[in-house]
Amino acid sequence: MNLPESRHLAQRLLIYEAVAGKDSEPTESAAFRVCAKLRRPLITLAGVAGFRSLLSRALTLARADAPNLAVVQVAADGSLRGLDELEPQIDKEQARDGGAILIAQLIGLLLTFIGEGLTLRLVQDVWPEAALDSRVSEKEREKLEHSR
Repeated sequence: MNLPESRHLAQRLLIYEAVAGKDSEPTESAAFRVCAKLRRPLITLAGVAGFRSLLSRALTLARADAPNLAVVQVAADGSLRGLDELEPQIDKEQARDGGAILIAQLIGLLLTFIGEGLTLRLVQDVWPEAALDSRVSEKEREKLEHSR
């Protein structure tokens, strides 16, 4: 899996979370929900300190392409903080782009450290009902279009 494919996978996860979030009116961005869902299995795999290091590195790399992520921080428990400060400063599209970059960096690091097979298995375990292949399902596409 190369960089464009990791970005594509990140986009798929964000689309899935955006669509799923429309049903429950979430208070967090799709990127924060993706990170939160990956946190538990990755803490099991690498421990809290390992996950925090991985997410901190992904955030640092993402800030190079999305400087607006400067207010976002990784908390001691591995969760992301700073969304409340980020949203008033930028528009929704910039927030989505920054989130996509962050998730793509996180997936890229996972691919580097644990490999493609384990990364894809982990993602499929977290989102078993998501169609994570290269096609967007008609249902997802329809929900996404209605959410815009």
